[in-house]
Amino acid sequence: MTTRRATLDDLGAIMALERASFPTDAWSDAMMREEILSPHGWYVVVEEAGHLVGYAGLRAVHGSRDADVQTIALAASARGRGRGRALLRTLLTEAARRRVREVFLEVRADNPVAQALYASEGFQELGRRPKYYQPDGVDAIVMRLDVAGWLAARGPDAVSAASAPAAVPAPTGTRTSEDRVNVGGSGSDAPTEDGFSDVAGVRERAAANEAGACT
Repeated sequence: MTTRRATLDDLGAIMALERASFPTDAWSDAMMREEILSPHGWYVVVEEAGHLVGYAGLRAVHGSRDADVQTIALAASARGRGRGRALLRTLLTEAARRRVREVFLEVRADNPVAQALYASEGFQELGRRPKYYQPDGVDAIVMRLDVAGWLAARGPDAVSAASAPAAVPAPTGTRTSEDRVNVGGSGSDAPTEDGFSDVAGVRERAAANEAGACT
């Protein structure tokens, strides 16, 4: 398995997985392109045997004290092996490098596996947005993570990784699309041993069908 920063060369494969994971609410190619190029974004992909099987994104405005998990998606073939948790930790480590203090996300109220994953990493529930996910009418649970506490719980290796220089911003792109926060997922070491099976979205958009977003 290889995890690396996403580039525009990955756009086609990312969008194929995007549409499979969020059939009723997939972002457009243009929106995803903006996300990848945004100086405030941090998108990574996971490859196995040369094939893209997952991606995840963080939005962290440079200089801001908070960040948002934008999305996590995994192909069905890549679930159940801790990939979702690994992607989440990659995003959180980058947030720490950017000196972010808090990370936020939203997750579907009907996805206890994803909730368990996030809680196991230290996210705490702040509240709910009633009927946020449409057309299903499912509530969104808003969660927050204290980055300093997460690093302390992870130990010296995590602190060392977070001390490395933050990623160099993408060379172009003023972001024009709305902030997105939809993290799907069940989770690796969560109840289903790395689920992200029926992902729960963390995208800040009015509807999210998370069929297969995180693992």
